[in-house]
Amino acid sequence: MAKYHGRVVFISENFGDSSLAERFGVQRYPAVFIDDILVAQPRDFGFFGEREHKGRYTPWRNAENQAKFKADLSRMLDLVLAGKKDELAEEHRGASPHDQIAQLPAFHVKDLMGNTVTEKDLASKVVVVDFWASWCPPCRSTLQWLTAVKKRHGDNVEVLALTVQSTEKQARSFAKAFGSGPRWAMANDETARAFGDVVAVPTMLVFDRFGKLVKAFYGAPPTLHDDAEKVLDELLADKLTRSHVGFPKLTGIVTTSVPLPPYQRDHEVNSD
Repeated sequence: MAKYHGRVVFISENFGDSSLAERFGVQRYPAVFIDDILVAQPRDFGFFGEREHKGRYTPWRNAENQAKFKADLSRMLDLVLAGKKDELAEEHRGASPHDQIAQLPAFHVKDLMGNTVTEKDLASKVVVVDFWASWCPPCRSTLQWLTAVKKRHGDNVEVLALTVQSTEKQARSFAKAFGSGPRWAMANDETARAFGDVVAVPTMLVFDRFGKLVKAFYGAPPTLHDDAEKVLDELLADKLTRSHVGFPKLTGIVTTSVPLPPYQRDHEVNSD
């Protein structure tokens, strides 16, 4: 925003490196802070699908909503520059980013083989649900790793690869390239929202045999596969079990992931 040149410093951070994100418990992105005030969070920008709701700037693909965000940001910056930071803080008091699911939700999809898949089909298994897109370069290596995970662990682990913002033809191309280990399916708006909404790809969720969410990985940091492998090893060895007094602590890793921006599908990977 050129009019603030010399008066405002704009900083872009990975969540893994952001003390503000850690302080506010932000586990996904995008999140926008002005000084130490959380002024916008993932749900404000909407998630996957055309029927986004509740967010202030949804659907984000709409140019009018992008202009609305810029106008709101400008208004908030003007407040702070005018010495009215307390007014802005009061406006956003109580903002909470905690919207992560706690357990495997009810869902219904058909895999690329035409078979119905629901949460009941995954009962009593360690489950990995991976949301990916054909245009997302980091998704490719994660899908390759998940194919190897399924081959290595067999029936002890169920891998569900759900594609967003991609055509069925593209999904079938990836499935053919990586193999039949994961269950490949198309994710519609309802499915994406059931899993806590999808704002970035890859998004990987790991559930234990009781259907409890043990770990959520957002994006593709360099340690993603190693970190996820450790969680799976512990689950399969029964080192992580359901607590009789509560659920496992939920954590998230957000670093170098690919958001679901407008027009990103113009830059697809392996689209033929």
